[in-house]
Amino acid sequence: MPINFRAATHASRLTVAVAAVFASLAAQAADPQNEPLTLDRVEVRGRRIDPTTADSLEQARHRLAERAGGTGVVDGEQYRDGRVGTLADALGYAPGVFVQPRFGAEEARLSIRGSGLQRNFHGRGIELLQDGSPLNLADGGFDFQAVEPLAARHIEIYRGANALEYGAATLGGAIDFVSPTGYDAPPAMLRIESGSDGYLRGQAAFAGHGERADAYLSLSGSSQDGFREHARQENYRLFGNAGYRLGEALEGRLYLTHVDTNSELPGNLTLVQAERDPRAANANTAMLDQRRDFRLDRLAGKLAWTPAEGRSLIVSAYYADKSLHHPIFQVMRQESQDSGVDLRWRSEGALGGRNVLIAGIAFAQGDTEDDRFANVAGKAGARTNRFDQRATNAKAYVENQTWLSERWTIVLGAQGLKSSRRSRDRFVTGGRDESFDVDYSGFSPKIGARYLVDDGLQFFGNLSRSLEPPSFGELTGGPGVTQADEQRATTAELGMRVDRETLSLDAAVYRARIDGELLALTDGAGNPLGTINAGRTLHQGLELSFGWRMAPAWILSANYLWNDFRFDGDPVYGDKDLAGVPPQQLRATLRWSPDERFYIAPNLETAPQDYYIDHANTFRAPGYTIYGLRVGGKFASGWSWFADARNLGDRKWIAATNAVADARGRDAANFLPGDGRAFYFGLEWRLQ
Repeated sequence: MPINFRAATHASRLTVAVAAVFASLAAQAADPQNEPLTLDRVEVRGRRIDPTTADSLEQARHRLAERAGGTGVVDGEQYRDGRVGTLADALGYAPGVFVQPRFGAEEARLSIRGSGLQRNFHGRGIELLQDGSPLNLADGGFDFQAVEPLAARHIEIYRGANALEYGAATLGGAIDFVSPTGYDAPPAMLRIESGSDGYLRGQAAFAGHGERADAYLSLSGSSQDGFREHARQENYRLFGNAGYRLGEALEGRLYLTHVDTNSELPGNLTLVQAERDPRAANANTAMLDQRRDFRLDRLAGKLAWTPAEGRSLIVSAYYADKSLHHPIFQVMRQESQDSGVDLRWRSEGALGGRNVLIAGIAFAQGDTEDDRFANVAGKAGARTNRFDQRATNAKAYVENQTWLSERWTIVLGAQGLKSSRRSRDRFVTGGRDESFDVDYSGFSPKIGARYLVDDGLQFFGNLSRSLEPPSFGELTGGPGVTQADEQRATTAELGMRVDRETLSLDAAVYRARIDGELLALTDGAGNPLGTINAGRTLHQGLELSFGWRMAPAWILSANYLWNDFRFDGDPVYGDKDLAGVPPQQLRATLRWSPDERFYIAPNLETAPQDYYIDHANTFRAPGYTIYGLRVGGKFASGWSWFADARNLGDRKWIAATNAVADARGRDAANFLPGDGRAFYFGLEWRLQ
């Protein structure tokens, strides 16, 4: 993650007022014709109101740096100097995050520590949050298009059990997109991006505040023909929030989201097809007009009570309504309503030494009408199935940090979870009723420690458990219903953080032993079993992110992942590698910027090793290395520009693959080609 070396400075109202008074006095003294100025009394009052419902960027950095585990903060300003068309553009340099678009689209493979490993669509295994409130459906799945990185002030990353302060206890942790408010966003901002393959993206944002109230609104839209055939996209988003200080200790904030997105799906190719013509769509996918279109409306609210310094009680609630039209091998139509409430207490005080306690309870419920039809050239034919589904999650969590001394901190925490997945078969065929009603529950403890060498160097370690019930995508996502239990894991983590004037470093090694990992497997005879619980699997790796100021105008930034995911003595797969993720991935950029008027930043992305696309380890995807170049700067007042060149060598490469059980050594349609050479240009204006 690049270093933010320039501290932001803001003149308070008090400073401005005092300066005006002294300027007036100086003018009077300089003019002998003026009568002496006598002021009986001058009283100037100024107060900056910091919202209690939203942390500032600096507050977030300080809070996450005190975690005894892997965390990270991405400043929203850092990725605005180039195209922001996918989650990889925003999270590509986030420590510990593996993110790769499927075909230059917003839908991607998003994973932390191998979470949701078999998913290269509709994510799972990570708590996706907006301002601390879940964006996931109640069953755990989430949509990548539900977030707008351009409407985020910063992004907080909590790897693994380090997300416990939000009640998350999944293998992957949590990613929180934190919105600007009327206090920290410019009054007006306009942005336009354009480039190859019909790419066009725009944003208009407005903000303002008074003594007690503030508001922020972002309107954005994008469209593209896509690098591949049958890959058109069109997305429109509205994100807004408004806060009001009801009293000295009470503040409320409302959040509004509207997303309307339409995406054609080009489908998978064989490796030979991808190398011969990466622009082509899968012929069957195009014939069926496969797509993923949905509308999302979401309303959330937060009420923060701060009775004393260091103490706060936050109540948050949300309601989301989603409508999905998804022609694939069948036509899926879903109407979903999800709601939830969270009550969280934070208390900072002294218990011998400094002590921070976070405790909370949360409940979420989602109801889905899942209707399925035969796909007739993208249109709904005869009904094939219909389910009424309900998912619930109730959890209680607590985490306590105690400073044993100025250098040593210990952390104890736990989450208790009770979930249910209920499905009613409303279209019974062949005399087989596929209804089910399953409960999942568990307890996930955590213990950790942090040692502070000095203000710029610390070491940390923790041991934790995680639990993840299956989503309906695992239970009913295929042609038939498959029952699965929850996935459990024990994870150990050791790491260090460095924050010096010329160097920032975040490094962590982890080892997770997983029982019942949710994977699509086959039996010993090669027969498909659907998504089931595997035996024991092992996820281990290295997460490394750094920024180094080599000279006053030069900064080198890099994000590196080493992934070692494998079975552990499985009766069918032995100790073979788990499929779908490269063993190594590196993103790096070298930026030269003599001043804010100009920068130039060559960059590269590489996965240097081939990797398996099947758990039986019979067929590999090739590694790749691609290069890019970004230039830009600021000019005039409030204006900035950029030019962003991608894959300058026009390399044919594989961006993502399916993760299948057994490819039997044959080249099948399991590959998603990455984009070819592309150029993008952008212009942004801010009202100062």
